[in-house]
Amino acid sequence: MPVTVTSATKPPHSFPVSEAEHERMLDELQKETYQYFIHEVNPANGLTADKTKDGWPASTAATGFALSTYPVVVEDGLFSREEAAERTLTTLRFFWNSPQSQAPDATGYKGFYYHFLDMESGRRAWQSELSTIDTAFFLAGVLLAGQYFNQDNEAEAEIRDLADKLYRRCDWRWALNGNVLVNHGWMPERGFLPFSWDGYDEALLLYILGLGSPTSPLPEESYAATTKDYYWKEMYDYEYIYAGSLFIHQYPQVWLDFRGIQDAYTRDHDLDYFENSRRATYIQREYAIRNPKEYKGYNETHWGITACDGPGPATHRVDGILRVYFEYVARGVPFGPDDGTIAPWAVVSSLPFAPEIVLPTIQAFNELDLKSADINSYGYKATINRTFPLQNTPHGWVSPYHFGINQGPIVGMIENYQTGMLWRLMSQCPYVVKGLRRAGFRGGWLEDAD
Repeated sequence: MPVTVTSATKPPHSFPVSEAEHERMLDELQKETYQYFIHEVNPANGLTADKTKDGWPASTAATGFALSTYPVVVEDGLFSREEAAERTLTTLRFFWNSPQSQAPDATGYKGFYYHFLDMESGRRAWQSELSTIDTAFFLAGVLLAGQYFNQDNEAEAEIRDLADKLYRRCDWRWALNGNVLVNHGWMPERGFLPFSWDGYDEALLLYILGLGSPTSPLPEESYAATTKDYYWKEMYDYEYIYAGSLFIHQYPQVWLDFRGIQDAYTRDHDLDYFENSRRATYIQREYAIRNPKEYKGYNETHWGITACDGPGPATHRVDGILRVYFEYVARGVPFGPDDGTIAPWAVVSSLPFAPEIVLPTIQAFNELDLKSADINSYGYKATINRTFPLQNTPHGWVSPYHFGINQGPIVGMIENYQTGMLWRLMSQCPYVVKGLRRAGFRGGWLEDAD
């Protein structure tokens, strides 16, 4: 069934700068952003810091984004292919050889990994959970590395071998905990968590990877069960599968190319997930234009509400209005929470979906000078809030940190917009193709995939 792409949501835009200037702007931002994955990595084990705070642990998901970034760095000429292969091998060897057991200080269990790991030892940090979703982001980076490093030499052959082994070791059926839906995670102290992945969220990637497993595949009914809890909504004259936070629409599509392919649910609603994310991007912008809570600065080039760092917890009366501010929380549109915090990275990560509204917003962010002046600026700061009264810059409160899971989507989605490389590599992965087909996806590029 053809996908209907409406023109009503794509108003013409006249850009104040040329296409060449846009490319230069994106190239510069991408290069600044991926410096995070060059400097915030332990070279001894490949672990990537969760964020730029002294003493902070590594994040399994951020490490997956690092693996996905190294091919981009090679193509940009900053690393040689040999240097990137060495970094990748260091990472894959560590995860393959790290302790997998029920011990409370292991690195993982049943092929899954803890959310946070000590940067030096690689052992579980903070009594965090064995995270199924963070493992999925990691494995996506692993599989992408296995696809990119395809040359006939010893190092790249070992990358392919370890990538395959790491993916095959993951026991997806164990993660069901006897149910049809994948559990959020497990802890050695008390077993499985009381939540499972259902409905439309970032676990779309997790289910595709789990369905494609040759050793412990999820049953097809697992995927069908997730779509039963989708919310089809109409907002601001757009109909779409609802998710309030932008990252939900973006994270799976850093790796998966949903253009023109549909599962049973999207076929019934005459769109694909790419189109759904395009509509979500426009809804975000429209919310900022309407600005129902009257936050400072919200407008057509100042938007992007998602799970992110914030200036709270705090409560302040601002211009006669009692405002409540949050820390790191999943902010969303239009039902909240919303405390005036904007995440520039979330806008950039929507670039492939709606460049006609994202590019002018990037230009506006550049004019705000949202890039820090320290030696490792890493591009845009994570979040800003112009309504918070205790401001630390001339243009509002700005997060003092960078986060690996924010930096990765910027790099990946700029690359997908410019070259489609990450999408192309993953579309050539037989496990991804199998997972999509078992989930019921049909049409588009999938019809010709091996």
